[in-house]
Parts: sequence; structure tokens; C-alpha cells
Amino acid sequence: MLTKTVRSRFDHQIGETVEGCKIVERRVVIPPDPVEKRRGVYDYLVEVPPAPEKPQPRASRKSATASAPSHTTPQESFTRATPEEMGGGLIRRLPSR
Repeated sequence: MLTKTVRSRFDHQIGETVEGCKIVERRVVIPPDPVEKRRGVYDYLVEVPPAPEKPQPRASRKSATASAPSHTTPQESFTRATPEEMGGGLIRRLPSR
């Protein structure tokens, strides 16, 4: 049995359901104050249902493109040009005001 703690401002009883999990244990963190109309804070130890087994992943897009016909050209990678490659060679800096 897997369990986890859920903190809530709503008052639930043992056996009820919170966040899709059954409450096993209840603890009052901050008691409610009806005079100031303030809710309490509660910690619930809940029983987590077993997670459904995940299906095996199907072929991703990357593997689908890897098996694409070889007549397509591979995509080239590009890098940013340096000032020397741009041909300007001169960078002008404006003085501060």
C-alpha cells in the first residue's frame, strides 16, 4: 500500500476521498476558529491507488525521420558570423551621454 500526505483546508473524515485517494489517517494542523471565521488546516494520510502500467512508447518522430528516404538532403547547421566574416571589420561605438 502506497501512502502520501495531503494538506487541505477542508474538513474530511477518515474513509472519505481526497484528490482521488482514500483517507486513512487525519491530523489537525491548525484548528478552525469560528469566532474569526477561519478554517482549519488538516493533514490527511491517504492511500494511493496503484498507478496503471504505462503502455510501451511508440516510435517517436525522431526515429520516423531517421528512417525517411535517403533522397532528402541532411539539414545543415549554421553558426553566427563574426565581424570579420561579415566584412565590416569596423565596429563603431558611440560615446556615452
